[in-house]
Amino acid sequence: MNPTTVLLLGAGRMGGAMIEGWTGAGPVALGELLIRDPHPGAEALAAADDGATLNPSDSDLALAATVIVAVKPQMWREVATAAAPYLAQDAVIISIAAGVSIASLAEVFGERDIARVMPTTAVAIGQGTASIAANSDFARQRAHDLFDTIANTVDIEDEDLMHAATAVSGSGPAYLYAFVEALEAAAIEAGFTPAAAATLAQSTIAGAAQLMTMSEASPAELRAQVTSPGGTTEAALEVLMGDGGLGSLLNEAVAAAVKRSRELG
Repeated sequence: MNPTTVLLLGAGRMGGAMIEGWTGAGPVALGELLIRDPHPGAEALAAADDGATLNPSDSDLALAATVIVAVKPQMWREVATAAAPYLAQDAVIISIAAGVSIASLAEVFGERDIARVMPTTAVAIGQGTASIAANSDFARQRAHDLFDTIANTVDIEDEDLMHAATAVSGSGPAYLYAFVEALEAAAIEAGFTPAAAATLAQSTIAGAAQLMTMSEASPAELRAQVTSPGGTTEAALEVLMGDGGLGSLLNEAVAAAVKRSRELG
């Protein structure tokens, strides 16, 4: 077993995003990356062209010091069961399958060090967010080794909170994209062309998000800075932050995602 070899089980959207991020950040050398996926995406195919091993033989799976389960929750057990007999006994298991507990993973992978990570797709550009839970310090450190260079990482001590991490962070980018979609639609309703509406909405939100990451002010403080008493922004926020507004909607949305995460587990 090579201590730096990584086996990626699944190279779909999130697996591909991790490959992109690692290619830029360097924690995983492509020559030490094994990728197993019957239908690999463009990122996996490009990595294979640059030295990664695509769909290695069963015997080669024992080379991996770290195994990342990056398939959909509904598929993880089938994929894991097929690979587990061929893995090195001291291989560390890292799963990004939403809702799948460490105990469930241990049913297939046995008494190995196991970590769960919930990353966002922005790991592809080295600006992701990743929550980490683990059954050992060794597994937690291995997860940090792989994700610290492509994400802002948060340690989760109570594994049950991974459901909430999935709902708030893992699913969070979709909430933002949905907000931008709605803002574009509102701009069109106000009279703009679709192209102009897209530019206004997307550029405004992207710029505001970048300012937030660079500022020491809290989101509440930044909001106050652009909200003049009696002005247009205040009028809009009375709708967005009133009864049944964003606060209530996001509480309901996160609760629904938590519920689904538990069901998937």
